[in-house]
Amino acid sequence: MAEAHQAVAFQFTVTPEGIDLQLSHQALKEIYLSGVRAWKKRCARIRNNIVTGVYPASPSSWLFVALTVVGTMYTRVDPSMGMIGKIKEHLPVKRCLSHQGQNIMSALLFATVLWLALIYMMRQILKTLLSYHGWMFEEHGKASNMTRIWFTMVKIFSGRKPMLYSFQASLPRLPVPTIQDTMQRYLESVRPLMNDEEFHRMEALAKDFEVKLGPRLQWYLKLKSWWATNYVSDWWEEYVYLRGREPIMVNSNYYAMDFLYVTPTPIQAARAGNLTHALLLYRRKLTREEIKPSTLPGLPVPLCSSQWERMFNSTRTPGQETGKTAHFVIVNANLQLGFLFHCISPTCWVVNAGTWNTPRALTGALFERIPWGKARKSFFSNGKNRSSLDCVEKAAFFLTLDGDKPGLQVEDPVKSLDAYAKLLLHGKCYDRWFDKSFTLIVFENGKVGLNAEHSWADAPIIGHLWEVMYDPLQITKGVGTGSGRTKYPFDLGMNSHLDCQEVISGSLKVAQSLANDVDFHTFPFTKFGKGLIKKCRTSPDAFIQLALQLANFRDKGKFCLTYESSMTRLFREGRTETVRSCTIQSSNFVRAMEDHLSASECLKLFHLAAKTHQHISRLSMAGCGIDRHLFCLYVVSKYLGVHSPFLQEVLSEPWSLSTSQTPLQQVELFDLLNHPEYISCGGGFGPVSDQVASSFCVVSVNYVPF
Repeated sequence: MAEAHQAVAFQFTVTPEGIDLQLSHQALKEIYLSGVRAWKKRCARIRNNIVTGVYPASPSSWLFVALTVVGTMYTRVDPSMGMIGKIKEHLPVKRCLSHQGQNIMSALLFATVLWLALIYMMRQILKTLLSYHGWMFEEHGKASNMTRIWFTMVKIFSGRKPMLYSFQASLPRLPVPTIQDTMQRYLESVRPLMNDEEFHRMEALAKDFEVKLGPRLQWYLKLKSWWATNYVSDWWEEYVYLRGREPIMVNSNYYAMDFLYVTPTPIQAARAGNLTHALLLYRRKLTREEIKPSTLPGLPVPLCSSQWERMFNSTRTPGQETGKTAHFVIVNANLQLGFLFHCISPTCWVVNAGTWNTPRALTGALFERIPWGKARKSFFSNGKNRSSLDCVEKAAFFLTLDGDKPGLQVEDPVKSLDAYAKLLLHGKCYDRWFDKSFTLIVFENGKVGLNAEHSWADAPIIGHLWEVMYDPLQITKGVGTGSGRTKYPFDLGMNSHLDCQEVISGSLKVAQSLANDVDFHTFPFTKFGKGLIKKCRTSPDAFIQLALQLANFRDKGKFCLTYESSMTRLFREGRTETVRSCTIQSSNFVRAMEDHLSASECLKLFHLAAKTHQHISRLSMAGCGIDRHLFCLYVVSKYLGVHSPFLQEVLSEPWSLSTSQTPLQQVELFDLLNHPEYISCGGGFGPVSDQVASSFCVVSVNYVPF
């Protein structure tokens, strides 16, 4: 009865003496605090919108402009060149104001318009500056005078103390490449993959497309680029991710791995409590837009921040033809059997009595081990199951307490890391919620990892979260079992039917078959890192890609279409572009190595190939890539109901080698040179092809600074 009494704010009883009214002060206090928190959030959101809306100026700059304009009036100088007088003549409230009041009101209105015009001008100047990418193609360390002036201008017009979304309105739109440029670059990219007859055939198809159908499709694409914020991103998310009908486990989701040599605590609940606390602090900063916007490393060039918006409290929901990404912590403790993509879990309160639960309190809560049943979305349409599903889908993120004990074993590093990576990529196939924006996985020995859904954002965004969460200042070396007040996890509950169990069993078999078909080969490489590569005046990325081309040719005896992701976040709502790493120059280098030419000749071809790779990578970053343009042209052709043999063939070409790299230390929280034990194995993703040869597919490359 005590619990029931506390569940209501008041109760009353009608007696012969009247109405006996009893108030629960604790409940009323909670209602009051809830309202205060809600209004604080509203006010903070309004404030953030104002500050971001007037950036790169500040709201206080209006006062400076207003005082300057009003002050000049008393010096008998009209800075408006008659505009203040015109405003005064048409003031709707001038009858209610004195002559002096009309002057001040007119001056303030003019100052406001002038202030807004200055903001618009500053923003347009910054957007124009950020549309210039010539600096990107200059040799490293040899910036021209024009580039130095450009960097100075960007710093001046970038303002001070930007918030997370301050630069969004100043970022340029992604440009649409010309049909001619795309055709030329495409043919250059496929030349080393085809013999003369195949290439001449493809050349004829490309030329026919460029002259006939291409200009028509390009016109519609140009129209979209003028109207939409980004002509690629919405279609990319819709058709590449959400309309995909394959399981997103292995095929889409990617993972991030823990420190290799450091485990702050072997206590599972302690590690989970600390990291959950760190994630919630990050979410609070994200909500308040206090996260510093990302820039290119060492440069004042801002990157798009739009992908941060759906990091927390988001889930991907499936549909018949397409899915969607829709916007309490969910805890999953050693499931016995669960649905392939959805597992109902206990709910853990992370805010208690209006205050954040401490890592110690969360540690105690996370010791609970509650077994859970099976579920499938079609059985969660109403009642208790619907409520449970809503709790999971609206959760901040998903947390799994895993019973395995992975980690780097010095005596067998390859086998141990292979097992670790597979646990993070797919687990046991029933103990992850792959549709959530991300799942935090904490193992029994204190090691952790993360599995991220791909449609809402790309790896660098999760990488930023991962690094901030790993701030050594937030890592507790040892935490007890927890004490103090906290609300313990409770069972969301569900009603499981026999039909549901049969569907789950069938889905589990499919998932296990998919997981068993994935081979990993992960190992730490400590002989040298990016520092040595840079000393050789070579791009680490180009070095790795050329090494992959050589290894792949020796493995398969031929060249293949190679995918490397490159970001386009220099543009608003930009995501990725493809760098076609297999080039004419890289194939010449590989053949020279295989033909055992002299070292000097091979080195010459290597530097030429590396320079070419850097050039096409920069073109992709500058919005001049090939594949996103071709993809959008293909989408337009489908909407128009026209068939293009060229686009059909291009879009059906398999990526037999898929690679990616996400640099470490986006935020530089600690010095890896002096603390190399804080190195991570980075992350990875599943193969993109069903062919046996795709087992050579490379996971994310991270350059160890040893």
